Amino acid sequence: MKALLTLRLLLVLALMLVALNGVGLVLGYAGLKQSVGVAPREALAADPPAIPAATPPAEPAPDAAAADALRNRRQALDAREQSLATREALLAVAEQRIDARLNELAALQGRLEQAETAARQREDSHWRSQAKLYEAMRPREAAAVFNELDLPVLVEVVQRMTERKAAPILGAMLPARVRQLTVELARLRAGHVPAGPNPGSLTPG
Repeated sequence: MKALLTLRLLLVLALMLVALNGVGLVLGYAGLKQSVGVAPREALAADPPAIPAATPPAEPAPDAAAADALRNRRQALDAREQSLATREALLAVAEQRIDARLNELAALQGRLEQAETAARQREDSHWRSQAKLYEAMRPREAAAVFNELDLPVLVEVVQRMTERKAAPILGAMLPARVRQLTVELARLRAGHVPAGPNPGSLTPG
């Protein structure tokens, strides 16, 4: 009997040990599952780490901005000054050319005036020589020529003759020619332009 009881106790203890070992395995598996499987799900469920935003470029300091503005202003002023200097140089060159042209025109005008004066002198010398020629002729011969001369030519010659030499010639001329000559000389002395040649009026009536 005692041996049977002892055997039963041993069986009960064995079962208890087996039961305790099973509980330990179950608890260990649960702990391992919690540490390996749950933790990753919690980690995945958590918010991802925040990515730091890009840092905007730093604005220039007030002193640096002012320096840049002053430098740009200075460059603009230098460029404008250079442009003004170029314009002034071009104007100076243009003024020199204009002055040279004016000097050339003044010299040309002087030469023209000299040429005109010389031409008048030559013309006056020519008419004076003609007047002397007729003064040396006999009055009737000179009068015959004067009656046939164009009025403008006759005026130029008579104007350069002395009154003492011209009077006998005028006295020997045709009266109509003398009247025409007198009217033309009066116009000249009054400052009027002498009339052009009129062949019809030169013919004695």
